[in-house]
Amino acid sequence: MLSMKGRHFITTQDWTKAELDRALELSFELKEKKKKGDLTDWLKNQTVFMIFYEQSTRTRNSMGCGITQLGGASHDLTPDKMQLSHGETAKDTAQVLSRMGHAIACRNCFYDTGNKYLREMATWSDIPILNLQCDVYHPMQVMADTMVLQEKFGKNLKGLKVTISWAYATSHAKPVSVPQSQLLMFPRYGMDVTIAAPKEFPLQKNIVDQARKNAEEGGGSIRFVDDMDAGFEGAQVVIPKNWGGFVNFDTWKDTDEQKREMKANLEKSKDWICNERRMGLASKDVKYMHALPADRGKEVTDAVIDNENWSIVIDEAENRLHTAKAVMALTMGGSN
Repeated sequence: MLSMKGRHFITTQDWTKAELDRALELSFELKEKKKKGDLTDWLKNQTVFMIFYEQSTRTRNSMGCGITQLGGASHDLTPDKMQLSHGETAKDTAQVLSRMGHAIACRNCFYDTGNKYLREMATWSDIPILNLQCDVYHPMQVMADTMVLQEKFGKNLKGLKVTISWAYATSHAKPVSVPQSQLLMFPRYGMDVTIAAPKEFPLQKNIVDQARKNAEEGGGSIRFVDDMDAGFEGAQVVIPKNWGGFVNFDTWKDTDEQKREMKANLEKSKDWICNERRMGLASKDVKYMHALPADRGKEVTDAVIDNENWSIVIDEAENRLHTAKAVMALTMGGSN
């Protein structure tokens, strides 16, 4: 296989299925090595710059711990620590950091802004740009999601029935990037994917169109329903998670009026919660997933997320470490 050193990782769509398979294989290898206590200092003396425009628990720590375990170091950066807060451009930031380190990892989830920012950095960077979540994609999360599914259901995921469901939450209007990344990735592995969401909370049309092509090529399928119960029926995996209604507007202008309308639409669907009754509609061996943090009591009840027979959220979260290490090792030159 050709070396992946220097490759950007902004979306899984930018990588071939063979390249994604290699990253997942390496993730399993790294997980086993960590379990055994083996040293994997493949990126000794290398630095990854981590730029966070938003809060982070799993992504920040999986990347920071990951580069340390690979023998390198991270810089945990926020706009107020950099000249970003004074208007420095993505171009200048990328060009300067390219001369100093070995990868730039960035989280920027502002709708209609984040992915453009990452793409702009990628245009000017001489080192890999790694997407830690933007407004369109969350590739690091979906790698961990796919890994945990392979752990629970076997490496061949063809025919696995997965429901990605919208759920009610009030903490904030969450990005559409997690469900969109899952919708793109899962059909490439032959999974049968159901998207359940109120009509006021659609996903981006170009993402849906690409996902349909992925399903044709990967042997999976995609269907859409606007009823949570219908989405849960017979599912082997359920992933109920809130996302904002940004795509419901022809043009997102981030105005108070749009935010009021999105909040009003949110309140129409307060009953979209993952509870024991709905889990009973799914397959008897159903697994519950969530990228975390989950809005307990809104997106999901404690009885579900804390149920050891259903919930695999902690295994899913742990795999953020191993998949992050694999992506860094491959793109920064620690492994072929």
